Amino acid sequence: MASLAPSFGRGAMTNTWQDIKNANVVIVMGGNAAEAHPCGFKWVIEAKIENDAKLVVVDPRFTRTASVADYYAPIRPGTDIAFLNGVIRYLLDKDAIQHEYVRAYTNAGLIVKDGFTFQDGLFSGYNEDTHSYDKSTWDYELGPDGYAKFDDTWQDPHCVINLLKQHVSRYTPEMVSRICGTPQDKFLHVCELIASTSAPDKAMTSLFALGWTQHSVGAQNIRNMAMIQLLLGNIGVAGGGMNALRGHSNIQGLTDVGLLSNQMPGYMNLPNDKETDFDTYMSTRQFKPLRPGQISFYQNTRKLFVSLMKALYGDAATQENNWAYDWLPKLDIPLYDIIKAFEMMNNGQMTGYICQGFNPLQAFPDRGKIRRGLSKLKFLVTMDPLDTETSRFWQDFGPQNPANSAEIQTEVFQLPTTCFAEENGSLVNSARWLQWHWKAADAPGIAMSDIWIMSGIFHRLRELYRKEGGAFPDPILNLTWKYTDPISPDPEDLAKEMNGRALADLTDAATGAVTKAGTLLDGFAQLRDDGTTSSGCWIFCGSFTEKGNQMARRDATDPREQGIAPNWAWAWPANRRILYNRASADPAGKPWNPAKPVISWNGTRWVGIDVPDYTPTLDPSAGASPFIMNDEGLGRLFARKLMVEGPFPEHYEPLESPVENALHPKVQNNPVARVFANDRAAFGSPKNFPYVATTYRLTEHFHFWTKHALINAILQPEEFVEIGEVLAKEKGIEQGGWVKVSSNRGHVVCKAYVTKRIKPLTVDGKPTHVIGVPLHWGFTGQARKGYGANTLTPSVGDANTQTPEFKAFLVNIEKTSAPVAA
Repeated sequence: MASLAPSFGRGAMTNTWQDIKNANVVIVMGGNAAEAHPCGFKWVIEAKIENDAKLVVVDPRFTRTASVADYYAPIRPGTDIAFLNGVIRYLLDKDAIQHEYVRAYTNAGLIVKDGFTFQDGLFSGYNEDTHSYDKSTWDYELGPDGYAKFDDTWQDPHCVINLLKQHVSRYTPEMVSRICGTPQDKFLHVCELIASTSAPDKAMTSLFALGWTQHSVGAQNIRNMAMIQLLLGNIGVAGGGMNALRGHSNIQGLTDVGLLSNQMPGYMNLPNDKETDFDTYMSTRQFKPLRPGQISFYQNTRKLFVSLMKALYGDAATQENNWAYDWLPKLDIPLYDIIKAFEMMNNGQMTGYICQGFNPLQAFPDRGKIRRGLSKLKFLVTMDPLDTETSRFWQDFGPQNPANSAEIQTEVFQLPTTCFAEENGSLVNSARWLQWHWKAADAPGIAMSDIWIMSGIFHRLRELYRKEGGAFPDPILNLTWKYTDPISPDPEDLAKEMNGRALADLTDAATGAVTKAGTLLDGFAQLRDDGTTSSGCWIFCGSFTEKGNQMARRDATDPREQGIAPNWAWAWPANRRILYNRASADPAGKPWNPAKPVISWNGTRWVGIDVPDYTPTLDPSAGASPFIMNDEGLGRLFARKLMVEGPFPEHYEPLESPVENALHPKVQNNPVARVFANDRAAFGSPKNFPYVATTYRLTEHFHFWTKHALINAILQPEEFVEIGEVLAKEKGIEQGGWVKVSSNRGHVVCKAYVTKRIKPLTVDGKPTHVIGVPLHWGFTGQARKGYGANTLTPSVGDANTQTPEFKAFLVNIEKTSAPVAA
């Protein structure tokens, strides 16, 4: 997401579900919203009915979303960047961009360093030995004043827009069709529909999900569409945006509060081991504006960081000890993700694992490797309301989970937890809304809340450190724990801690108003870097104030019925419903689309139906651009150093691909993808595994939970794969017949669903078949036992985030008989 830098992690909607109704074009690519997000999809239908919107679906399968679309185009899994770069080429060739928006609000005119190049699949600075880039040339030329050089005429060959034109010039409709298998006429019609929204009074919204993230180029898939939206002027406006559809309401909350291995709450990065002191850490994060008059919000990082450390360590975090900076872990590698964790388990480098609310044996790549890793642990703790495959990995369930229990010495502790309906708390949905929920029932049996369990673990660990010492007890012994009930803290106490308080009397420099010590803060603008404020998660600051629990609000009033509903729950940050909404108005502050204004300048301040994503009283004449999270203030068509594989998206084949890379055969895959040796050895070749497989979800099941519910098990009782009629005929496979689907990592025996929804694609002149693999079945629950889709999937992830590549891999399929334990 570096082109926009919302900054905000692995995905969040820039707009809201309701705002989709304002779109003129809705493109669903990298997802299947009608099936995986059926409640939110009603807003797409409303856009079609009330706004005459066109729904476009680009997907390997003719999905339930495609069944109600105005236009559908097929695509080979793993080739989205080729398609999207082809769209950019079309927009630039046809001059179908919103010129004033692009000139004023993107880095199109900034000049890139002379040393930056791209040749034969590689950007400048590539190191073959380390499979990494020296990114020093991936930046702007700076003038003597320290600002980035700029060419408003777009004549300089090194300005971003010209480098982009050069980069995408190879993605002709012929090349797109050759790589993607999308017929040229269908591709061009999609381009026409997208281009129609370059008019200032039109908007397109992009809906995507795991279909884009679960690739070795997943982050670049998303960035690619974000670049298109910037060229069209569709970021920050009603009916526009990049809308990541989070499949589970609190997946958003998980990333918000820093549960990723390299982050702290509020999407602040953990230090690395080269940032040995606080000043070094801050020197790389307090970005100074790269263009005159820009805001560069991350100049406030020190305030956010110090307030977080005060929330963590209270009185123990002082200016003298650099706010307890030394107590934070320092990363020696970019991140310790799941793929890395299970590699360490298999190598004997990790011997204990606490698995809270996850089911890795069902959810993570290469089930055989996951099982082997768990078998080498000394202990495994699972915290879950349900019995999971992970907690039962050591039991022999026949071919679906072959295990020799006598040889597995892992001690497994199952801690039953409450589910969301059995406790108070907040959930964060795709639209960044924090919504409070209330306990509906007591938990069964001995189930206890995650809060109670984690609190108990903390108290026991701290007591052990007090009694026995240890190499580094300070971070545990000094952690603050000032809750009303320290044994089982109340969720409201935690919510208030995340919001933040004044720790001393605060005087507002502009108004002279005083906020008394102990007062809950109204918003992150009050945070300070002198130790007088605390906030456990700065983006949540304002969600629980002295006015009460803002997350519990249920006023559905919607100004102008435009999809904002500002008094329903609370949206981070600052209850803002559309990010970058300053971009909804032109440089003078007048809405691009007067029929659907979001905010505008009234001569003294910014007003409108949403909270301005901008300084409320900043006159447009000051020249500050809308993308305040970036130090140049501009949306990035050129990402600078923020993406590991390059500042422009480039098509690389999945790690398992049926064809050579048509653009540069010598650089077949993402050149900086991290692949462990044993995982690479487990990759298959098209000679033995000639078909492309992709995983997906079904409406009738929610990931791996609902197979425990009888009604869901009745609706979708058993494992199957989806294959096209042409392939079925070639292989002699009948509807409902048993098949064996194999990859180089394992096999699945299940039923075949023969369908018209998947047709062969012509890729590089050859027919290419796609097989759909639903992911829900395992060996626990009410449904019939299944092998699990991850038996087949490769252990490799997106080069930036390490999200597993579940959406494009190679398999073979053959007719077989029913399994022994079907």
